Amino acid sequence: MPDGNVTLVLQSIEHRVSGQTHLYRFDLALRPGAMTVLLGATGAGKTTMLRLMAGLDAPSHGTVWADGINVTGRPVRERDVAMVYQQFINYPSFTVAENIASPLRVQARSRRRGAIGAGMSDADIRARVREIATRLHIEPLLDRLPSALSGGQQQRVALARALAKHAPLTLLDEPLVNLDFKLREALRDELSTLFAHGETTVVYATTDPTEALLLGGDTAVLEAGELLQHGPTAEVFRRPNSLRVARAFSDPPMNLLSAQATADGVVLANGDSWRVTSSRGMSDTGACTVGIRAGALRLHARTGDVALPGVVALAEITGSETLVHVATAIGPLVAQLTGVHVLALGTRITLCADPTQSYVFDAAGALRSAPELVGD
Repeated sequence: MPDGNVTLVLQSIEHRVSGQTHLYRFDLALRPGAMTVLLGATGAGKTTMLRLMAGLDAPSHGTVWADGINVTGRPVRERDVAMVYQQFINYPSFTVAENIASPLRVQARSRRRGAIGAGMSDADIRARVREIATRLHIEPLLDRLPSALSGGQQQRVALARALAKHAPLTLLDEPLVNLDFKLREALRDELSTLFAHGETTVVYATTDPTEALLLGGDTAVLEAGELLQHGPTAEVFRRPNSLRVARAFSDPPMNLLSAQATADGVVLANGDSWRVTSSRGMSDTGACTVGIRAGALRLHARTGDVALPGVVALAEITGSETLVHVATAIGPLVAQLTGVHVLALGTRITLCADPTQSYVFDAAGALRSAPELVGD
């Protein structure tokens, strides 16, 4: 595998273990130099896919290609790949600095031309270690052993070791999951900056839809071993191709309402008729599901909005936002409101929604209508 980012293609991949299917057959081509987020709940198949990419496991069927070379089942030690597990691994007898420097020192001794770290002096390695440690906020810990660190600190050491390697392919399996919210937010920004130059192809696994949106790049949505959709993150979020993707890529969960589709809109369970506009249009009639994102609901009406009166069932204040659960005539709704709203249980309120900002899925769960944005 040459220097620089890598073109990775998974072709007709399927993976079974002891008769159980962990990944159903799929094709996936990663954009070289970009970040691809694997998004899905625990057990969706994210770690299994990463292990196949790294060569730690061989698929039951299919081929893994890197720059046109068949690398199926070829382990990390034979390839320029860096991987960070959710369960962090560090060398217990090495200091933090030695842990981070270890892949660079191995490669510095390598005679293979173009190897990562080849030709680096001790001073170069120390500078690289300090640079990465500073970015991950562990510079004061460089002289400590892993046993003297917290779990979150050890996770950052493992991440720093992978980043120091500067491999053409970097695989990150929920690398920030053990960190507190503020540190996770800060390190997510650092990772985005580190990978912004496109010098490595990155695959980042997460269960958090918000994290996928913040990281950008491309997103592959997985559920129960199936690859449901893959594409630019903003596009997958704006136009989930199915109800399953919409559920997986929504936090808070998308509001889902039973309805009947008409030629130019939908009729809700309470008889309300909504006109739905979309570049995809409505081609089917019959039973359907209307989806409204929690952030699309508000307390103050705009032109074209419909009123959704109801009763507060729960109000959760989450920092700078409030999640309000409301019982309405069309079903339970969750609104994600900016700011702090103190609402007692049983309070009568009216939510407002723009029908053209709703999604429509047919009886089989396929997307039939999605909101238009200016420029679409």
